[in-house]
Amino acid sequence: MTSTAILAYIPSPAQGVWHVGPLALRAYALFIIIGIVVAVVWGDRRWVARGGTKGTVLDVAVWAVPFGLLGGRLYHVATDWKTYFGPGGNPIEALYVWNGGLGIWGAVFLGGVGAWIACRRRGIPLPAFGDAVGPPILLAQAIGRIGNYFNQELYGRATTQPWGLEIYERIDADGRLDPLNGVSTGFVERVVHPTFLYELLWSVAIVALLVLVDRKYTIGHGRLFALYVAGYCAGRFWVELMRDDFATKIAGIRVNTFTSAIIFVLAVAYFVIATKGREDPETLKSNDDEDRVSAPADAEGSSPTPVDDTTTDAGAADSQPVRVSDKKAEEEGSTRG
Repeated sequence: MTSTAILAYIPSPAQGVWHVGPLALRAYALFIIIGIVVAVVWGDRRWVARGGTKGTVLDVAVWAVPFGLLGGRLYHVATDWKTYFGPGGNPIEALYVWNGGLGIWGAVFLGGVGAWIACRRRGIPLPAFGDAVGPPILLAQAIGRIGNYFNQELYGRATTQPWGLEIYERIDADGRLDPLNGVSTGFVERVVHPTFLYELLWSVAIVALLVLVDRKYTIGHGRLFALYVAGYCAGRFWVELMRDDFATKIAGIRVNTFTSAIIFVLAVAYFVIATKGREDPETLKSNDDEDRVSAPADAEGSSPTPVDDTTTDAGAADSQPVRVSDKKAEEEGSTRG
């Protein structure tokens, strides 16, 4: 019976890094990139469907992604500072983003700042933009969790459940233990809850729910984005309670647990008090969109302003060209008179 359970365990990848000459191909970075591409492509389609200008999401991403990566790393380092600045830590490794370690809250916050700057430049409302890209962002987060699988990180407590995840011993070329960059020896160190997988599945479920809600109800002004944040926080709160890897704690509770609870309350509050309904599609056009620029002229052309008939006749007469023959006939007539 024990052997049957062991056969059902989920194996971890043998490695998360492949070296091609001097180039290191990291699964973690690869899945982050895939997630960003998916979010931009799908997000742009959703934005256009709501009345926005095609290509806007990519333009905003140019600002939001770098800000988000910076914010994610800063949050991770701030909440896990002992790893880098505590005893035995190496401060320079705080810059090694490719080794994993991005806090979603910092990524969303600073990424939102970058998006706000870009939206201001494009002349579009940030809340409406958030509604369009909320589900794609959460899907990108789910895809990024696959990178955690290759890194053998973000796992939970030990378990004997058949879906438990095997964590392998990994060593480098010199035979030293290297869980992140090494290659598996095949030795199973422990079997744990695959909390990264729980979060992945939860995120996909919330994405599906958001899409259904968006289709059935007229939601705008940032309320769908608030639902995304609240839904993710609910799942993250539950996942954090299952993890036992090293983390900064307050009163014995992980910092991310507190953060999830606080942001959940704020997101629900925003959803309740925000403006109901959805924005006018015309307000979602970028300031360099030809349709937006020509709209006032088209409106004036379709609904001309009424004017006084006398003024129009006079204006029409004044605008008629004076022919030489008419002028000559007029002079002759005045002479005869």
